[in-house]
Amino acid sequence: MKLSELIPPVEGINMVVLLDEGQGEPSYYVYLVNNKPDIIEGIIVTSVGYGEDLKTGENVKTSVFRHSLEVMLPGELAKIEMISPEVFNLYNEFWVSFWLEEILYDKKFVFAPRTILTENLTYLKQFEKKGIML
Repeated sequence: MKLSELIPPVEGINMVVLLDEGQGEPSYYVYLVNNKPDIIEGIIVTSVGYGEDLKTGENVKTSVFRHSLEVMLPGELAKIEMISPEVFNLYNEFWVSFWLEEILYDKKFVFAPRTILTENLTYLKQFEKKGIML
């Protein structure tokens, strides 16, 4: 049996960056979205930024952040972290693991460099905000 047959595909789980145009400077937040009709449990999200510094050409990597959530209901949105414009020139990777019906699922989401920019945001009706969804 091939390894790809053992690992179930992940569908209905998304990462989204939403713009918060509240008071003062605009802020960007990363959210995990459960668009599945099922409850997911034991959720772990790790995030890291990596790539090339545009000024120096050197490889850079941010700290790795880890977040956990016990449960997400169907249709639920969970705020994971604030994301700084300083890392928009990097690959921003979010690795999500969760349990559903006693099966462990994993999926990697990557926002490519310079995709999280104001001019690339679209209105996301589901959230009633501008953002980018993977």
